[in-house]
Amino acid sequence: MRDLADEELMQLVRRGHPTAFEIVYERHSGVAFSLAYRMCAQRALAEDIVQEAFLALWRSGQRYDRTRGSVRTWILGIVHNRAIDALRRRTVRDRGRVRDEGLEERIAAPERTDLEVARREEAREVRSALEQLPDEQSRVLELAYFGGLSQSQIASLLNTPVGTIKGRMRLGLAKMRMTLGDPAELAP
Repeated sequence: MRDLADEELMQLVRRGHPTAFEIVYERHSGVAFSLAYRMCAQRALAEDIVQEAFLALWRSGQRYDRTRGSVRTWILGIVHNRAIDALRRRTVRDRGRVRDEGLEERIAAPERTDLEVARREEAREVRSALEQLPDEQSRVLELAYFGGLSQSQIASLLNTPVGTIKGRMRLGLAKMRMTLGDPAELAP
């Protein structure tokens, strides 16, 4: 069974074959973890993301469509989406916790220097500008800057021509420059 191509293994996974799933996991879990870790920079969170992604693969193997790309591309897309969801949940949770407790206004923590406050405010502005972009533009920018992927890797992952990826990045960065008002900050 180890000699089967990923696409053939996915047909067996669709039918609930655990050995086929195990082989798919062995082949792709390393690169899946690498992507998750690059995106979230926390080992435990990256492990959880990969586990969730492969559980989704096991539960919904019928969604894989070989005409839309390779199994690896499909798995990395699931991992990417799960990682972004986890990062957004963490951001919302952390933001809510600070607001609820009101600590920012009452207690000056030593790590909250003026430089750190400015950096966090700048990060909030960049996140806000990124959220204003169309999904296809924000997704390629997130994959490039948070995922550390090259344009050709993003094109492969999204099953989209490299020229389209370059165009989306160029448009997204231009819109962010306009929103942020400082073209030097986001020079490509």
